[in-house]
Amino acid sequence: MQNPTRRSFLIASGLTALASTRILGANDTLRIGLIGAGGRMGGLLRAAEQAGQPYQIGAVSDVYAARCDAIKARSNGIATTHADYREVLQQQLDAVIIASPDHWHVRMAVDALAAGKDVFLEKPVTHTIEEGVTLQRAVRSSKQILQCGMQQRSWSHFRDAVDLIQGGSLGRVPQVRTYWWQNYQFFMTPKPVDTQALDWKQWLGGAPDQPFTEEKFYRWRWFWNFGGGAMTDLFTHWIDVVHWAMKSDQPRQAQMLGDKFVFEQWECPDTVQAALRYPGFDVVYEGMMASSIDDGGLEFRGTQATLKINRSGFTVYHEDAQPKDVPVVKADSFRDGTIDHVQNFFDCIRTRKEPNAPVETGIAAARAGHIANLAYRGPGQVTWPLKP
Repeated sequence: MQNPTRRSFLIASGLTALASTRILGANDTLRIGLIGAGGRMGGLLRAAEQAGQPYQIGAVSDVYAARCDAIKARSNGIATTHADYREVLQQQLDAVIIASPDHWHVRMAVDALAAGKDVFLEKPVTHTIEEGVTLQRAVRSSKQILQCGMQQRSWSHFRDAVDLIQGGSLGRVPQVRTYWWQNYQFFMTPKPVDTQALDWKQWLGGAPDQPFTEEKFYRWRWFWNFGGGAMTDLFTHWIDVVHWAMKSDQPRQAQMLGDKFVFEQWECPDTVQAALRYPGFDVVYEGMMASSIDDGGLEFRGTQATLKINRSGFTVYHEDAQPKDVPVVKADSFRDGTIDHVQNFFDCIRTRKEPNAPVETGIAAARAGHIANLAYRGPGQVTWPLKP
């Protein structure tokens, strides 16, 4: 396939931007394009189907042809398929969902905004700290909606928990503990890759040229050229909740210990302990990728009460309660917040209101993980902002 020139792309995308401007009614079917059709995209599409908002997959782009074919079948043959994501941006679409590897996120989002498309951008929204400025400028200089894939922002019990914390129910909160354990040893073995149907050079994008390996293709999050390991994959979700609840999103200092005890073939550590100091409180994170007992969650430890929360619900324990391990407040979640998060994005396409997870929240959450990784890859501890 011949790649379009930058001039032809800008002309085509500009025309598309003008043509795609339309007033949407409550029952109008949204035309959505998909960029990056791997496993996470499948989860987002399942959430979209449960949201109940009428939508149609108009186009899909992935450098692996088998994934495009699967989406085309899912769309009942409607979706056009493309190896180059820029061709998706030339289609008549209301919005695009981007679920590519991290190193493509900002470039794809900026091009989509320039083409007049609203954007749902998976987390982490940036692959480097520097990209945050580029992404924020692109969003705020456009008239487009960008929803970051921080679905806790739309999850009902997370919203209720934040209200409790901000309302003072815990007293002062000097420490937040976050954690996430997963077990990659027992993840389903991926299907072999048909390299004849994969454009590896296109997948690499701006990353250094390197040989194809299935490990990098499927587990790209654990290689620095493409992802940022646990700190930008998992921790990003939890630190976003901390930023939201504590109304503070700039750590002053970060420390991180990381080791490759299990998956030596990775570049990013599989066993992590990190600590970040914010004005007035500390955040700690721990996780390991060969143990899944306890899964993931947060503990907001206040002077009057402690709130423990995960994706199933939350509990509050008062310091003066007897016995102390009996919760005085308990809330359970019966609905995946991703459903409401996608619905919120669809609603914002129609109303043009600010989404639940605007660009600044995604940039701040990713930045915290990047800063921790800087500590790990450097002296073990960094002060932020970095000294010249």
